Amino acid sequence: MQQVTVSYRAAKRVQQGHPWVFRSDLEADASLAPGSAVRVHLPSGKPLGVAHYSSTSQIALRMLGSREVAVDAAFLHERIAAAIATRRRLVHDADAYRLVYGEADFLPGLVVDTYGGCLAIQTLNQGMDALQPTIVEVLQELLLPQAIVEKNSASVRTLEGLALRNGLLQGELPPNHIITLNGLRFGVNLLTGQKTGFFLDQRENYAAVRRYARGKALDCFSYAGGFALHMASVCDHVEGIDASADAVSLAHRNAIENGIGNVDFREADVFHLLAGYQAARRSYQSIVLDPPAFTKSRAKREDAARGYKEINIRAMRLLEPGGTLVSCSCSHHVSPEALLEVLREASVECGRPLRLLEARTQAGCHPILLGVPETQYLKCFVLQVL
Repeated sequence: MQQVTVSYRAAKRVQQGHPWVFRSDLEADASLAPGSAVRVHLPSGKPLGVAHYSSTSQIALRMLGSREVAVDAAFLHERIAAAIATRRRLVHDADAYRLVYGEADFLPGLVVDTYGGCLAIQTLNQGMDALQPTIVEVLQELLLPQAIVEKNSASVRTLEGLALRNGLLQGELPPNHIITLNGLRFGVNLLTGQKTGFFLDQRENYAAVRRYARGKALDCFSYAGGFALHMASVCDHVEGIDASADAVSLAHRNAIENGIGNVDFREADVFHLLAGYQAARRSYQSIVLDPPAFTKSRAKREDAARGYKEINIRAMRLLEPGGTLVSCSCSHHVSPEALLEVLREASVECGRPLRLLEARTQAGCHPILLGVPETQYLKCFVLQVL
Protein backbone atom coordinates (compact mmCIF):
# COMPACT_ATOMS: atom_id res chain seq x y z
CA MET A 1 0.00 0.00 0.00
CA GLN A 2 0.96 3.61 -0.49
CA GLN A 3 1.40 5.71 2.64
CA VAL A 4 -0.09 9.07 3.57
CA THR A 5 0.60 11.28 6.57
CA VAL A 6 -2.21 13.20 8.29
CA SER A 7 -2.25 16.00 10.82
CA TYR A 8 -2.57 15.48 14.56
CA ARG A 9 -5.93 17.26 14.33
CA ALA A 10 -7.20 14.60 11.93
CA ALA A 11 -5.73 11.82 14.07
CA LYS A 12 -7.61 13.10 17.12
CA ARG A 13 -10.88 13.06 15.19
CA VAL A 14 -10.25 9.49 14.01
CA GLN A 15 -9.30 8.33 17.50
CA GLN A 16 -12.55 9.80 18.83
CA GLY A 17 -14.47 7.54 16.44
CA HIS A 18 -15.01 9.51 13.23
CA PRO A 19 -13.56 7.84 10.09
CA TRP A 20 -13.29 10.91 7.83
CA VAL A 21 -10.08 12.81 7.10
CA PHE A 22 -10.39 15.99 5.08
CA ARG A 23 -7.98 16.97 2.32
CA SER A 24 -6.72 19.97 4.29
CA ASP A 25 -5.37 17.52 6.90
CA LEU A 26 -3.17 15.58 4.46
CA GLU A 27 0.55 16.28 4.31
CA ALA A 28 0.65 15.39 0.60
CA ASP A 29 -1.52 13.35 -1.74
CA ALA A 30 -0.37 14.00 -5.31
CA SER A 31 1.05 10.50 -5.78
CA LEU A 32 -1.84 8.53 -4.28
CA ALA A 33 -3.91 6.37 -6.62
CA PRO A 34 -7.66 7.22 -6.77
CA GLY A 35 -9.75 4.74 -4.79
CA SER A 36 -6.72 2.93 -3.37
CA ALA A 37 -6.36 1.53 0.12
CA VAL A 38 -3.54 3.40 1.87
CA ARG A 39 -1.61 3.20 5.12
CA VAL A 40 -2.25 6.24 7.31
CA HIS A 41 0.44 7.64 9.62
CA LEU A 42 0.92 10.54 12.00
CA PRO A 43 3.76 13.04 11.41
CA SER A 44 5.68 11.14 14.11
CA GLY A 45 5.53 8.01 11.98
CA LYS A 46 3.06 6.24 14.29
CA PRO A 47 0.54 4.18 12.24
CA LEU A 48 -3.11 5.22 12.46
CA GLY A 49 -4.62 2.46 10.29
CA VAL A 50 -5.86 1.83 6.76
CA ALA A 51 -8.18 4.02 4.68
CA HIS A 52 -9.70 4.41 1.25
CA TYR A 53 -8.36 7.44 -0.60
CA SER A 54 -10.45 9.73 -2.82
CA SER A 55 -8.72 11.96 -5.36
CA THR A 56 -11.66 14.37 -5.82
CA SER A 57 -13.78 14.59 -2.67
CA GLN A 58 -12.97 16.97 0.17
CA ILE A 59 -13.24 13.85 2.33
CA ALA A 60 -9.89 12.56 1.17
CA LEU A 61 -9.67 9.51 3.45
CA ARG A 62 -12.28 7.20 4.93
CA MET A 63 -10.77 5.01 7.61
CA LEU A 64 -11.39 1.27 7.31
CA GLY A 65 -9.70 0.21 10.53
CA SER A 66 -6.93 0.90 13.02
CA ARG A 67 -4.86 -2.11 11.92
CA GLU A 68 -2.82 -2.28 8.73
CA VAL A 69 -4.67 -5.10 6.97
CA ALA A 70 -5.14 -5.95 3.31
CA VAL A 71 -8.46 -4.60 1.99
CA ASP A 72 -9.36 -7.68 -0.02
CA ALA A 73 -12.06 -10.36 -0.32
CA ALA A 74 -11.27 -11.79 3.13
CA PHE A 75 -11.55 -8.33 4.70
CA LEU A 76 -14.90 -7.68 3.00
CA HIS A 77 -16.17 -11.14 3.87
CA GLU A 78 -15.49 -10.58 7.57
CA ARG A 79 -17.06 -7.11 7.70
CA ILE A 80 -20.14 -7.96 5.63
CA ALA A 81 -20.75 -11.21 7.51
CA ALA A 82 -20.64 -9.28 10.81
CA ALA A 83 -23.16 -6.75 9.49
CA ILE A 84 -25.51 -9.53 8.32
CA ALA A 85 -25.29 -11.26 11.71
CA THR A 86 -26.24 -8.01 13.45
CA ARG A 87 -29.32 -7.56 11.26
CA ARG A 88 -30.48 -11.11 11.89
CA ARG A 89 -30.58 -10.29 15.60
CA LEU A 90 -32.31 -6.94 15.09
CA VAL A 91 -34.89 -7.46 12.35
CA HIS A 92 -38.16 -9.31 12.83
CA ASP A 93 -41.35 -9.58 10.76
CA ALA A 94 -39.71 -8.28 7.58
CA ASP A 95 -37.84 -9.69 4.60
CA ALA A 96 -36.62 -6.27 3.42
CA TYR A 97 -34.09 -4.24 5.42
CA ARG A 98 -30.60 -2.73 5.33
CA LEU A 99 -27.76 -5.24 5.58
CA VAL A 100 -24.78 -2.88 5.37
CA TYR A 101 -24.91 0.79 6.36
CA GLY A 102 -21.60 2.37 5.42
CA GLU A 103 -19.71 3.97 8.29
CA ALA A 104 -21.97 2.34 10.89
CA ASP A 105 -20.68 -1.07 9.75
CA PHE A 106 -17.07 0.14 9.29
CA LEU A 107 -17.46 -0.02 5.51
CA PRO A 108 -17.65 3.66 4.50
CA GLY A 109 -19.34 4.20 1.16
CA LEU A 110 -21.01 0.78 0.95
CA VAL A 111 -24.76 0.26 1.27
CA VAL A 112 -26.45 -3.13 0.83
CA ASP A 113 -30.20 -3.67 1.17
CA THR A 114 -32.05 -6.96 0.95
CA TYR A 115 -35.47 -7.19 -0.68
CA GLY A 116 -36.96 -10.64 -0.24
CA GLY A 117 -33.96 -12.52 -1.59
CA CYS A 118 -32.72 -9.82 -3.99
CA LEU A 119 -30.02 -7.29 -3.14
CA ALA A 120 -29.55 -3.61 -4.00
CA ILE A 121 -26.07 -2.18 -3.50
CA GLN A 122 -24.54 1.30 -3.59
CA THR A 123 -20.80 1.97 -3.85
CA LEU A 124 -20.59 5.67 -3.08
CA ASN A 125 -16.88 6.44 -3.07
CA GLN A 126 -13.91 5.62 -5.26
CA GLY A 127 -12.59 2.90 -2.99
CA MET A 128 -15.83 0.94 -2.70
CA ASP A 129 -16.61 1.43 -6.37
CA ALA A 130 -13.27 -0.14 -7.30
CA LEU A 131 -14.13 -3.08 -5.05
CA GLN A 132 -17.62 -3.60 -6.48
CA PRO A 133 -16.82 -6.87 -8.34
CA THR A 134 -15.31 -8.35 -5.16
CA ILE A 135 -18.26 -7.12 -3.07
CA VAL A 136 -20.67 -8.86 -5.46
CA GLU A 137 -18.67 -12.09 -5.17
CA VAL A 138 -18.74 -11.92 -1.36
CA LEU A 139 -22.50 -11.27 -1.31
CA GLN A 140 -23.07 -14.19 -3.63
CA GLU A 141 -21.07 -16.45 -1.33
CA LEU A 142 -22.75 -15.28 1.88
CA LEU A 143 -26.37 -14.93 0.76
CA LEU A 144 -26.96 -16.70 -2.58
CA PRO A 145 -29.29 -13.90 -3.73
CA GLN A 146 -31.71 -14.28 -6.61
CA ALA A 147 -30.45 -11.00 -8.07
CA ILE A 148 -28.07 -8.14 -7.31
CA VAL A 149 -28.84 -4.62 -8.55
CA GLU A 150 -26.63 -1.55 -8.31
CA LYS A 151 -28.43 1.70 -7.42
CA ASN A 152 -25.58 4.09 -8.06
CA SER A 153 -27.53 7.16 -9.12
CA ALA A 154 -26.95 9.06 -5.85
CA SER A 155 -25.57 12.54 -6.53
CA VAL A 156 -22.84 12.09 -3.90
CA ARG A 157 -21.00 9.94 -6.46
CA THR A 158 -20.36 13.05 -8.57
CA LEU A 159 -18.20 14.41 -5.74
CA GLU A 160 -16.08 11.30 -6.20
CA GLY A 161 -15.83 11.75 -9.95
CA LEU A 162 -17.90 8.60 -10.46
CA ALA A 163 -20.53 8.04 -13.15
CA LEU A 164 -24.18 7.64 -12.15
CA ARG A 165 -25.60 4.25 -13.09
CA ASN A 166 -28.33 1.75 -12.22
CA GLY A 167 -28.54 -1.79 -13.49
CA LEU A 168 -28.74 -5.51 -12.93
CA LEU A 169 -25.36 -6.98 -11.93
CA GLN A 170 -26.26 -10.62 -11.27
CA GLY A 171 -29.25 -12.95 -11.58
CA GLU A 172 -32.82 -12.11 -12.53
CA LEU A 173 -35.39 -9.92 -10.79
CA PRO A 174 -38.90 -11.31 -10.14
CA PRO A 175 -41.49 -9.90 -12.56
CA ASN A 176 -43.81 -9.08 -9.64
CA HIS A 177 -41.45 -8.34 -6.77
CA ILE A 178 -43.24 -8.37 -3.40
CA ILE A 179 -41.67 -7.72 0.01
CA THR A 180 -43.18 -8.10 3.47
CA LEU A 181 -42.96 -5.46 6.21
CA ASN A 182 -44.77 -5.80 9.54
CA GLY A 183 -47.22 -8.29 8.06
CA LEU A 184 -48.06 -6.16 5.00
CA ARG A 185 -47.07 -6.82 1.39
CA PHE A 186 -45.55 -4.13 -0.83
CA GLY A 187 -44.56 -4.16 -4.48
CA VAL A 188 -41.08 -2.85 -5.25
CA ASN A 189 -39.02 -2.13 -8.34
CA LEU A 190 -35.33 -2.14 -7.49
CA LEU A 191 -34.35 -0.53 -10.80
CA THR A 192 -36.74 2.44 -10.72
CA GLY A 193 -37.90 2.78 -7.09
CA GLN A 194 -36.98 5.58 -4.69
CA LYS A 195 -33.73 5.19 -2.75
CA THR A 196 -32.70 1.55 -3.27
CA GLY A 197 -36.31 0.54 -3.94
CA PHE A 198 -38.28 1.42 -0.79
CA PHE A 199 -38.10 3.54 2.38
CA LEU A 200 -36.68 0.82 4.61
CA ASP A 201 -35.55 3.35 7.22
CA GLN A 202 -39.20 3.99 8.18
CA ARG A 203 -40.03 0.30 8.72
CA GLU A 204 -40.26 0.48 12.52
CA ASN A 205 -42.00 3.87 12.42
CA TYR A 206 -44.66 2.41 10.11
CA ALA A 207 -45.48 -0.13 12.83
CA ALA A 208 -45.26 2.40 15.67
CA VAL A 209 -47.85 4.72 14.13
CA ARG A 210 -50.49 2.04 14.64
CA ARG A 211 -50.32 2.77 18.39
CA TYR A 212 -51.42 6.35 17.89
CA ALA A 213 -53.49 6.68 14.71
CA ARG A 214 -57.28 6.66 14.81
CA GLY A 215 -60.37 8.03 13.10
CA LYS A 216 -59.97 9.84 9.80
CA ALA A 217 -56.31 9.93 8.75
CA LEU A 218 -54.18 11.72 6.16
CA ASP A 219 -50.80 10.43 4.94
CA CYS A 220 -48.84 13.18 3.18
CA PHE A 221 -45.96 12.35 0.78
CA SER A 222 -47.27 8.80 0.86
CA TYR A 223 -45.04 7.27 -1.88
CA ALA A 224 -45.87 3.50 -1.85
CA GLY A 225 -48.41 3.89 0.97
CA GLY A 226 -46.18 2.79 3.84
CA PHE A 227 -47.78 4.84 6.62
CA ALA A 228 -51.26 4.83 5.05
CA LEU A 229 -51.55 1.05 4.78
CA HIS A 230 -50.20 0.55 8.30
CA MET A 231 -52.77 3.03 9.68
CA ALA A 232 -55.67 1.43 7.82
CA SER A 233 -56.16 -1.33 10.40
CA VAL A 234 -56.77 1.20 13.22
CA CYS A 235 -58.44 4.08 11.35
CA ASP A 236 -61.90 4.55 9.89
CA HIS A 237 -60.52 5.91 6.63
CA VAL A 238 -57.08 6.92 5.33
CA GLU A 239 -56.24 9.29 2.50
CA GLY A 240 -52.75 9.12 0.95
CA ILE A 241 -51.29 12.04 -1.01
CA ASP A 242 -48.25 12.14 -3.30
CA ALA A 243 -47.14 14.41 -6.14
CA SER A 244 -46.01 11.45 -8.27
CA ALA A 245 -48.55 9.65 -10.43
CA ASP A 246 -46.32 6.56 -10.42
CA ALA A 247 -46.19 6.57 -6.62
CA VAL A 248 -49.97 6.89 -6.36
CA SER A 249 -50.42 3.99 -8.77
CA LEU A 250 -47.97 1.85 -6.76
CA ALA A 251 -49.70 2.70 -3.47
CA HIS A 252 -53.08 1.79 -4.94
CA ARG A 253 -51.73 -1.58 -6.12
CA ASN A 254 -50.30 -2.19 -2.64
CA ALA A 255 -53.70 -1.54 -1.07
CA ILE A 256 -55.23 -4.13 -3.42
CA GLU A 257 -52.37 -6.56 -2.70
CA ASN A 258 -53.30 -6.43 1.00
CA GLY A 259 -57.06 -6.42 0.53
CA ILE A 260 -57.37 -3.00 2.19
CA GLY A 261 -60.45 -1.06 1.16
CA ASN A 262 -60.56 1.92 3.52
CA VAL A 263 -57.62 3.78 1.90
CA ASP A 264 -57.72 6.16 -1.06
CA PHE A 265 -54.70 7.64 -2.82
CA ARG A 266 -54.57 10.78 -4.94
CA GLU A 267 -51.98 12.74 -6.89
CA ALA A 268 -51.55 16.29 -5.61
CA ASP A 269 -49.07 18.89 -4.37
CA VAL A 270 -49.24 18.48 -0.58
CA PHE A 271 -48.65 22.17 0.26
CA HIS A 272 -51.44 23.33 -2.05
CA LEU A 273 -53.78 20.53 -1.05
CA LEU A 274 -53.51 21.22 2.68
CA ALA A 275 -54.25 24.90 2.10
CA GLY A 276 -57.34 23.93 0.11
CA TYR A 277 -58.47 21.49 2.78
CA GLN A 278 -58.17 24.21 5.41
CA ALA A 279 -60.27 26.57 3.30
CA ALA A 280 -62.86 23.80 2.95
CA ARG A 281 -62.81 23.29 6.76
CA ARG A 282 -61.82 19.65 6.55
CA SER A 283 -60.55 17.99 9.70
CA TYR A 284 -58.64 14.85 10.62
CA GLN A 285 -57.77 12.92 13.74
CA SER A 286 -54.40 11.67 12.44
CA ILE A 287 -51.91 13.22 9.99
CA VAL A 288 -48.50 11.94 8.89
CA LEU A 289 -45.92 14.24 7.28
CA ASP A 290 -43.02 12.37 5.68
CA PRO A 291 -41.60 14.84 3.14
CA PRO A 292 -38.43 14.44 1.10
CA ALA A 293 -35.34 16.20 2.43
CA PHE A 294 -35.92 19.95 2.13
CA THR A 295 -32.15 20.49 2.11
CA LYS A 296 -29.07 18.44 1.34
CA SER A 297 -26.62 21.14 2.38
CA ARG A 298 -25.81 22.98 5.59
CA ALA A 299 -26.04 26.33 3.79
CA LYS A 300 -29.78 25.95 3.12
CA ARG A 301 -30.90 24.93 6.60
CA GLU A 302 -32.89 28.16 7.08
CA ASP A 303 -34.84 27.57 3.87
CA ALA A 304 -35.53 24.01 4.99
CA ALA A 305 -36.71 25.19 8.41
CA ARG A 306 -39.22 27.50 6.73
CA GLY A 307 -40.51 24.63 4.61
CA TYR A 308 -40.90 22.30 7.59
CA LYS A 309 -42.60 25.03 9.60
CA GLU A 310 -45.11 25.84 6.86
CA ILE A 311 -46.08 22.23 6.18
CA ASN A 312 -46.52 21.50 9.88
CA ILE A 313 -48.63 24.62 10.44
CA ARG A 314 -50.96 23.53 7.64
CA ALA A 315 -51.26 20.05 9.13
CA MET A 316 -51.88 21.32 12.67
CA ARG A 317 -54.74 23.51 11.47
CA LEU A 318 -56.48 20.45 10.04
CA LEU A 319 -56.24 18.32 13.18
CA GLU A 320 -59.08 18.00 15.66
CA PRO A 321 -58.27 18.69 19.33
CA GLY A 322 -56.39 15.70 20.69
CA GLY A 323 -55.41 14.60 17.20
CA THR A 324 -52.10 12.94 16.34
CA LEU A 325 -49.40 14.51 14.19
CA VAL A 326 -46.48 12.35 13.02
CA SER A 327 -43.82 14.74 11.70
CA CYS A 328 -40.70 13.40 9.98
CA SER A 329 -37.53 14.80 8.46
CA CYS A 330 -34.88 12.82 6.61
CA SER A 331 -32.42 15.70 6.26
CA HIS A 332 -29.20 15.16 8.23
CA HIS A 333 -28.62 18.92 8.24
CA VAL A 334 -31.80 19.46 10.30
CA SER A 335 -31.01 18.13 13.77
CA PRO A 336 -33.64 16.66 16.11
CA GLU A 337 -33.34 19.77 18.28
CA ALA A 338 -33.80 22.04 15.26
CA LEU A 339 -36.90 20.18 14.09
CA LEU A 340 -38.42 20.32 17.57
CA GLU A 341 -37.83 24.07 17.62
CA VAL A 342 -39.54 24.37 14.23
CA LEU A 343 -42.50 22.41 15.60
CA ARG A 344 -42.64 24.62 18.70
CA GLU A 345 -42.65 27.76 16.54
CA ALA A 346 -45.35 26.30 14.30
CA SER A 347 -47.53 25.45 17.29
CA VAL A 348 -47.23 29.02 18.63
CA GLU A 349 -48.00 30.59 15.26
CA CYS A 350 -51.17 28.60 14.72
CA GLY A 351 -52.22 28.57 18.39
CA ARG A 352 -52.18 24.79 18.77
CA PRO A 353 -50.13 23.56 21.77
CA LEU A 354 -48.24 20.32 21.17
CA ARG A 355 -47.61 17.38 23.47
CA LEU A 356 -44.64 15.20 22.50
CA LEU A 357 -45.71 11.56 22.78
CA GLU A 358 -42.65 9.86 21.30
CA ALA A 359 -39.36 10.77 19.62
CA ARG A 360 -38.19 8.17 17.11
CA THR A 361 -35.44 7.74 14.53
CA GLN A 362 -34.52 5.37 11.69
CA ALA A 363 -35.04 1.62 11.90
CA GLY A 364 -32.45 -0.44 13.78
CA CYS A 365 -31.12 -1.89 10.52
CA HIS A 366 -29.73 1.64 9.97
CA PRO A 367 -27.65 1.72 13.19
CA ILE A 368 -26.30 4.99 14.55
CA LEU A 369 -22.59 5.14 15.36
CA LEU A 370 -22.17 7.59 18.22
CA GLY A 371 -18.85 8.92 16.95
CA VAL A 372 -20.34 9.61 13.52
CA PRO A 373 -23.34 11.97 13.76
CA GLU A 374 -23.88 11.65 9.99
CA THR A 375 -25.18 8.12 10.56
CA GLN A 376 -28.28 9.60 12.24
CA TYR A 377 -30.50 11.48 9.83
CA LEU A 378 -34.14 10.44 10.25
CA LYS A 379 -36.34 12.19 12.81
CA CYS A 380 -39.89 11.02 13.55
CA PHE A 381 -41.84 12.87 16.23
CA VAL A 382 -45.27 11.71 17.37
CA LEU A 383 -47.24 14.63 18.79
CA GLN A 384 -50.67 15.35 20.14
CA VAL A 385 -52.22 18.59 18.95
CA LEU A 386 -54.25 20.17 21.75
